[in-house]
Amino acid sequence: MEKILVLWDSTALAHFQPGQLVMMAVGCLLLFLAIVKKFEPLLLLPIGFGALLTNIPLAGFSEAGGLLYYIYKVGIDTGVFPLLIFMGVGAMTDFGALIANPKMLLLGAAAQFGIFTTLFGAIALNFVPGFEFTLKDASAIAIIGGADGPTAIFLASRLAPELLGAIAVAAYSYMALVPIIQPPIMKALTSKEERQIQMAQLRHVSMREKIIFPLAVLFMTILFLPSATPLVGMFCLGNLMKECGVVDRLSKTAQNELINVVTIFLGLAVGSKLSAEKFLTVETLGILALGAIAFAIGTAAGVLMAKLMNRISGGINPLIGAAGVSAVPMAARVVNKVGLEANPHNFLLMHAMGPNVAGVLGSAVAAGILLSLVG
Repeated sequence: MEKILVLWDSTALAHFQPGQLVMMAVGCLLLFLAIVKKFEPLLLLPIGFGALLTNIPLAGFSEAGGLLYYIYKVGIDTGVFPLLIFMGVGAMTDFGALIANPKMLLLGAAAQFGIFTTLFGAIALNFVPGFEFTLKDASAIAIIGGADGPTAIFLASRLAPELLGAIAVAAYSYMALVPIIQPPIMKALTSKEERQIQMAQLRHVSMREKIIFPLAVLFMTILFLPSATPLVGMFCLGNLMKECGVVDRLSKTAQNELINVVTIFLGLAVGSKLSAEKFLTVETLGILALGAIAFAIGTAAGVLMAKLMNRISGGINPLIGAAGVSAVPMAARVVNKVGLEANPHNFLLMHAMGPNVAGVLGSAVAAGILLSLVG
């Protein structure tokens, strides 16, 4: 009997805590959303599986010497993984729509309004019993409004590593829910006539312009906001490799093999932070709520800015303002879908890609501003 008890005590089953079981259920929920619902599967699948691994008693995955411990230390603690992801995203991005219509930068900037509004919202939550967000915590939470997972992870790892798991899950969950969250906001803020506006075809953008653009963006960042240079710099490097046409092998590697490998490890590292003691807190509920508010405000601000621009100059469909959040290219596809519902001949995808890629730059700039102010 004693040997049986010793054997039982050596198993993980004997050491499961209720919180660990809850977090494993959360991990299974993330796997369900990734596999069955196909919500951001590239990230939610490894994040969900990482949550399962880190909550197994006695396995030691997230403890010193464990696999997830070293993946986190090497890739997230140093900030390397989000930067490599940004390089891959840059290699997959076409700035042509933004270069052809530079006014779309305003929509990308307007959509970041949700970030700074939520910053004050997170601070205000401190008046509610149970919440204790520092200015660094509030800054890391606010960046969720940019709908940019790598940027959210990068900033959280710098300012609030203890909140990384909740922030990353919120950021990627809301990115996955773009087709559900954005359309009601877009329709509520626009009339049917506005949604039917057809925009003029964009001009052709030369290869020379596409090569100069990432270099110009980098130099502007160096001059005015050096704290955003890590994110913007890697993004511009990836884009330059794509557009210059002389390093196709490097560009294809950044777009495929490299970003795929890093995505696996990034997801596992984030999942390692979904342990019961770190995730099952009242602060997590606050982060999820504030993230939704930030994303909604960012979408609304982009649409309202586009309405204003249409009033001033005309010919702008306000729906494209919703693409100012940096969920590339999902937000642009949602804009195109809602536009087609209003007018079957209204193709807004390329027009929406302008504010969409501007949103990527905008979220990186917002992260740089927050990092320089409170980092």
